[in-house]
Amino acid sequence: MEKLMIRGGRPLRGTVQISGAKNSAVALVPAAILAESEVILDNLPMISDVAVYSEILQELGAKVKRDGDMMRIEPSELVSKPMPNGKVKLLRASYYLMGAMLGRFGEATIGMPGGCNFEPRPIDQHIKGFEALGATVTNDHGSIRISAKELRGAKIYLDVSSVGATINIMLAASRAKGLTIIENAAKEPEIIDVATLLNAMGAKIKGAGTETIRIEGVDQLHGCRHSIIPDRIQAGTYMIAAAATRGDVLIDNVIPKHLEAMTAKLEEMGVQVIEMDESIRIIGAPVYSSIDVKALVYPGFPTDLQSPMTTLLTQASGVSILTDYVYGTRFKHVPELSRMGANIRVEGRSAVVEGNQLNAAKVKAADLRAGAALVVAALTVNDGVTEISGVEYIDRGYDNLVENLCRLGAEVWRETEA
Repeated sequence: MEKLMIRGGRPLRGTVQISGAKNSAVALVPAAILAESEVILDNLPMISDVAVYSEILQELGAKVKRDGDMMRIEPSELVSKPMPNGKVKLLRASYYLMGAMLGRFGEATIGMPGGCNFEPRPIDQHIKGFEALGATVTNDHGSIRISAKELRGAKIYLDVSSVGATINIMLAASRAKGLTIIENAAKEPEIIDVATLLNAMGAKIKGAGTETIRIEGVDQLHGCRHSIIPDRIQAGTYMIAAAATRGDVLIDNVIPKHLEAMTAKLEEMGVQVIEMDESIRIIGAPVYSSIDVKALVYPGFPTDLQSPMTTLLTQASGVSILTDYVYGTRFKHVPELSRMGANIRVEGRSAVVEGNQLNAAKVKAADLRAGAALVVAALTVNDGVTEISGVEYIDRGYDNLVENLCRLGAEVWRETEA
């Protein structure tokens, strides 16, 4: 296993290119198997989740070729077979195979998903949607078995505005008979990205990005070429890192509108944010004001940036409060930040953060975004080297992290753990 070594105290300066969105990629790759011919995905991030998905699709009979940030998926020879264990256990987003396999073959047997385990995230809304479409869902020794003689369109109201459930129902409903209406649908940009791909494949989806999505099922989908949107969470992490180190960084290949909540909170703290057409410049300040942050569903402040934002709040004067209304127990980064000298206490679904200087320490990433929080923290330390283990979590969502940070002037390297 590897660990990240970071000698902090250097303001980040320069330009960083943002890759394709991880949260789109993990849905777009399985969506491609709904087609009967080749799908080409451009701007695909070089992350471990995508690599695992590539292996899963090949095990199912698809032909997958990767060339840089491009992936060719030829799913015409794909076969339906149970996947109770194996690589599906490595991915949280493996549940998208449920909707994709159900839409393609009318059946799916998938092991319960793995990935980051910062809080139980039930798939009851996914199951509710599949059952409304006419599928039978059973638990078979820890695996979810879904089958339907025929998928039929239905009106589905989501009790929770779930990104995963919204996308999974879209995948299955694209090949169902008749009209499906999803109400209280999630509105995240990644959902629009998936709908754009499906429509390019021949689906008939309207309303993606609003609370009501209408899907007119079709008998067959075909191949196409699609470029993935930029990763707003990756971009937000670099925005936070630039501010935390009092740096000056141009973050390129972004959609500024997707980052409005992040921008608003940085400006409230005293960070200078300059928006351009496809880039954002972050200029840090010597002193930051304490603020309150509420993590909400899109277009609110992203829960995926809650962890690194906690680190930034340690650099503000006074006491800040960060409340997560999406995942109320997503605070596994807090004990590790405390090891670095952070003064944070968790009260229910809130973290109360008192600003102070952090110190180098040996810490461990408990999940993907907690790992990002520790990286940002290590970059702020003025003396000593911080060791971060659990790098495999960070690699799930940040491609070329070491290279990007080094180009921005940070001193970061990998070592093999003994």
